[in-house]
Amino acid sequence: MIIITWNVQWCRGCDGKVDPSRIAKVARDMADFDVLCLQEVARNFPDLSGSEGEDQFNLLAAALPGYALIEGIATDRLNKSGGRSQFGNAILTRLPVLQAFRHLLPWPPDTDVSSMQRVAVETVLLTKNGPLRVTTTHLEYYSASQRMAQIGRLRGLQAEAAAHSFDVTRRNHGTGPFSIAPRPGTGVLTGDFNFRPSDLEYSLLQRPIEGAPYYMDAWKVAHGDRPHSPTVGVHDRKQWPDGPSCFDLVLVTEDLAKRIESISVNTDTDASDHQPVVLSLSD
Repeated sequence: MIIITWNVQWCRGCDGKVDPSRIAKVARDMADFDVLCLQEVARNFPDLSGSEGEDQFNLLAAALPGYALIEGIATDRLNKSGGRSQFGNAILTRLPVLQAFRHLLPWPPDTDVSSMQRVAVETVLLTKNGPLRVTTTHLEYYSASQRMAQIGRLRGLQAEAAAHSFDVTRRNHGTGPFSIAPRPGTGVLTGDFNFRPSDLEYSLLQRPIEGAPYYMDAWKVAHGDRPHSPTVGVHDRKQWPDGPSCFDLVLVTEDLAKRIESISVNTDTDASDHQPVVLSLSD
């Protein structure tokens, strides 16, 4: 099973060109992936640099036939033309999607910096080994207090899912929306976390969770003490004047660690200011 995560910067490359089809092509050329987790996808936001307000969610889906699109809208606003301007994350997968959730993350006021609403998109996918949760998110960049609150929510969602994993055996079976669908504690969490592996947030996200499998950095599991490959500042030095760093991670619950076959960063592409990360799990 192959999962790619990538902050695509509203599909804008380092050449300034917005091109959703290029994003899809780079992803396809990287691997025969089962799940593509994307951050910073836009719809009807012509004021974003290089964009004409194109519907990037649907353009990406059209460029990847056979993959289901699960949208996660964080920002949803009325625009001047009377339509909706939307910005958030997306998961595209060729695996059956048993359930999908969109979790708006905490956004406590922080008047000292710019910020925006953030979202975590959670899917429960049917794999050869049974149901598996795959979640992708994009945490706040400018506000440390908001980022901390969002980490707390992600840990809470992990505890909630682990508790829901027992629903089949202990909850009354209903019909319609009350019917039971799998939501296992076993999962993969991907995204642009906007912290470095040396930051406090990195260790906080991976602390043990009572009654639930905790998250582990797949890179550390696979590579030990080898430094993370950079995921920002590789090609775009204007937005990242401090040089290369790692903000984009894949975490797996502890029970998945033994299934990690490989994890790597594509440092060649300049189709975004971020680099895509590829995880391979054994069946």
